[in-house]
Amino acid sequence: MRIVLAAQDADLAQAWQGAFVGAPDVSVHAGTIFDVEADALVSPANSFGFMDGGIDALYSERFGWDLQMRLRRLIYERHHGELLIGAAEIVETGDRRHPYLVACPTMRVPMVLDPSTINPFLATRAALLLVKHGRFPSGEPIADVVRTLAFPGMGTGVGRVPAETCARQMKAAFNQVMHGPAPLPSSWAEASELHQRLNTDRPTRLQF
Repeated sequence: MRIVLAAQDADLAQAWQGAFVGAPDVSVHAGTIFDVEADALVSPANSFGFMDGGIDALYSERFGWDLQMRLRRLIYERHHGELLIGAAEIVETGDRRHPYLVACPTMRVPMVLDPSTINPFLATRAALLLVKHGRFPSGEPIADVVRTLAFPGMGTGVGRVPAETCARQMKAAFNQVMHGPAPLPSSWAEASELHQRLNTDRPTRLQF
């Protein structure tokens, strides 16, 4: 799988370049995601599939507003009406250049995310797992069709996640999915430290 990280914000592009330096099959595109050649674009959606704000509104304008209704139908039919943070779904766009959209919520409803959030990690992980291991209803592996996946900043728009935090969490998700699975933590202290590391380079080790 080839991954393209697309950002019009210079700080985010720079943060990605630092976080993903030396990462195989990952490139940073400084510009609009629509200029990227990709089989699927990632939507840092909300859990209910509303696509009328932020980058999702641009997707709706580009691919047609019926995309929102088709995504919401899939969420209703396959996820009991709510696509949880940490889950992902794929929907066809009808566009030749970008035939698929991968929706993976960074927030339940549109909101500014808490500074301690790990939602960019969870959403990125969900998108990568879906493409790497998921299947279409026909049984065909998604990875056979989606060979290039393009991400925007996860949670950096409406969610206002800082660029450095976004880059750190997306790289952690990339490492876990593409080079994992990660070993289970051996203790609560280790689990807490790994969790805190998603938001800071210097976590406080908790004692249990």
